[in-house]
Amino acid sequence: MKLVHIEPHARLDAHELVAVLVEEGSKPDAGKELAVRDFAWKGFQGEFREVRSADAAHQRVLAVGLGKLASLDAERVRRLGALVAQKAEAAGAKSAALLVPRAVVERLGAHGAGTALAEGALLGGYRFEKRKSKSKPAKLETLALVAPKDLGPGIERGKVLAAACAFTRDLQNDPANLLTPKDLAAAAKGLAKAGRITCAIHDERALKRLGMGLLLGVAAGSKQPPRLVHLHYKPKGKSKGRIALVGKGLTFDSGGISIKPSAKMDEMRFDMSGAAAVLGAFHALRSLDVPYEVHGLVGATENMPSGNATKPGDIHTAMNGTTVEVLNTDAEGRLVLADLLCYAGAKVKPDVVVDLATLTGAVVVALGHELAGMFASTSELEAELRAAGDATGERLWPLPLLDVHKEAMKGVFADLKNISGGDLGAGSSAGAAFLAPFVPSGAAWAHLDIAGVAWGGSSRDWVGGALGSGFGARLLVEWLTSR
Repeated sequence: MKLVHIEPHARLDAHELVAVLVEEGSKPDAGKELAVRDFAWKGFQGEFREVRSADAAHQRVLAVGLGKLASLDAERVRRLGALVAQKAEAAGAKSAALLVPRAVVERLGAHGAGTALAEGALLGGYRFEKRKSKSKPAKLETLALVAPKDLGPGIERGKVLAAACAFTRDLQNDPANLLTPKDLAAAAKGLAKAGRITCAIHDERALKRLGMGLLLGVAAGSKQPPRLVHLHYKPKGKSKGRIALVGKGLTFDSGGISIKPSAKMDEMRFDMSGAAAVLGAFHALRSLDVPYEVHGLVGATENMPSGNATKPGDIHTAMNGTTVEVLNTDAEGRLVLADLLCYAGAKVKPDVVVDLATLTGAVVVALGHELAGMFASTSELEAELRAAGDATGERLWPLPLLDVHKEAMKGVFADLKNISGGDLGAGSSAGAAFLAPFVPSGAAWAHLDIAGVAWGGSSRDWVGGALGSGFGARLLVEWLTSR
């Protein structure tokens, strides 16, 4: 679907469907050009997401409820943009227009309104059918946002962010046999074709030279060789700092020797969602300017059982020399992240590190499918990321990381063990506690456990359901551009 921006004085007769956003308690008004008899709107209240359709002389008019203006925010506007796109598609319209009332602009500001509407409309129309032998083309070819000129920059930003999220979703949704670690690295390499982004790929031999024993230990059971991806974005002007974005890239996680139950194991294609979010952020950085040097680090591998696989009780050595007892091979993501954090400290020396990983099932128990868990080393970084999450609808909730959690990760036969064991509970905090010793010295750090939000959430029109959500790409870009 193509999203275009036209100004309010433009003619609408080329559009088969015209949608009007209506404040609660008001009557739909599409103007004289699209006059509809009053009885068509009888009983329509304008409640949030309430929909009523009626026919004008040559077009269908769709009234969509805004709800109370006092409750209107970016997330609601995002949902309404998605809802209009979906209703137009269901109606079979090739071309549709959405009239944006001044009240929405006044409430969110021109930039915020334009961004949210564009994101919602484009992500609401997201489809993943490239692996079907007979995919059905979308009926809706063009959606026009009819709005004042000052919404233009916001709409363009929304297009960039929606495209980044869709790119992230496409990576998530591909099956593991068609998205191997090498394929994920190739997708990252493709992002380096634009100007200020470069990409280095480290193969298995390079990982051995670097001493990344934890990542290699996870990869040992698979026939698919692992890859380390290092993306690098340079700002136009003088950099205000160096930031590392780190993503867990398990293109499939069977659990290894500590194998997972068979039910829903197919969903472990999504265990690379942290890596996909980092790549999605760089997809957006091809078109946006941020005043920081940004590094994207991805550890791509599979976790499989075989005669070569790591066994419970095996000891591996991290890039920084720390030894780790692998007591459960299904707690593999933290091993990959640990070596990536070591690499960041040695090669990047960042001021700030944010890692994203589908790390623990415990975070789903704690927060469900609507909030990601956040462990931040400073209150400032926590506030920045939480604000970015609220702005994008990719929300974060702070969780505790205490000394007792760190003590529980000390090993008996090695420096650390990869699960806490005993009666400690707090599995998400234990995962963060394992990572803490590997964080680059002096860097502010946030760990985002996205296991509950990467897929499987309730429908919010633009996101939700069985497919990948693309969580994290838009959040990271919002944080980078607003901090």
